[in-house]
Amino acid sequence: MTVSDVDENQQMRSPVIMTVHAHPDDEASKGAPTIAKYVGQGCSAVLVCCTGGEEGDLQNPSLQEPGQPFEGLDESEIKALLAEVRPKELEASAKVIGFSEVIMLGYRDSGMAESPSNNHPECFHMADLNEAVGRLVKEIRRVKPDVLITYSDDQAGYPHPDHLKVHDVSVVAFERAADPAAYPEMGAPHMTSKLYYSAWSIERLKRVHEALLAKHGESPFDENWFSRPSQDERITTRVNVSSYMWARTGALRAHATQVDPAALFWFGLTDDELATVYPSEDWILAQNRCGPISHQETSLFDGLA
Repeated sequence: MTVSDVDENQQMRSPVIMTVHAHPDDEASKGAPTIAKYVGQGCSAVLVCCTGGEEGDLQNPSLQEPGQPFEGLDESEIKALLAEVRPKELEASAKVIGFSEVIMLGYRDSGMAESPSNNHPECFHMADLNEAVGRLVKEIRRVKPDVLITYSDDQAGYPHPDHLKVHDVSVVAFERAADPAAYPEMGAPHMTSKLYYSAWSIERLKRVHEALLAKHGESPFDENWFSRPSQDERITTRVNVSSYMWARTGALRAHATQVDPAALFWFGLTDDELATVYPSEDWILAQNRCGPISHQETSLFDGLA
């Protein structure tokens, strides 16, 4: 079966990217410049966020200063206010990046590995795989993306339960969305052309680390970062985003409760400096229905008709 067999009208419209993330703010730190670039070129981008981020902590201490919204609140009050604020931050971030739609898959944040919240009956970690896949299949068939982006199969460096689940659900949904026998109640089948994993290369971390040392004399990246399992040899696609670093910065700042504006980790380099240090975002082509690609890609749409 070819892509055109599933959707003959797909080639008559602008390309569509769907990206699947675990929590509000993940879309800002993973691929925001790439999405902004393609939206600027006329593509449509749709964000699927699997949880509401209810287990997030307040990461910006300035919001607890006098006159700020979290002043004087105890831990339970902070959690309650975060649950209200984070969807609004996600909406603002998505607007910066250029997403045309944000889809909430409807699960609760599972929290960090082995925390009590992992056992909450409504959390993503506890969700039945087939049921969760069905929710995503429904959206894939409705949106009809050409490219689906998700998390890698190797998450040893950050094994968050929700991130692991995003991968598991996305990979199965990529396959089943094209299968007429799977979830027939979720709409007509759609065959997405390519599936990508996001990647933070060790090469990028080292370059940013060295630039931070040169500029500030310090860096938040230590040996724990560099000893993480490398995915560099798996990278198939490098998208030049040197003119779109503003999307990352603006989207991160939109998540004011989750990102400290004084953090070197996020803002130690200006957009121009970051573009000079490492001008690309890296991707791993996990599944490809467009035929063999023998070169390192420079676009997520390489090979599409």
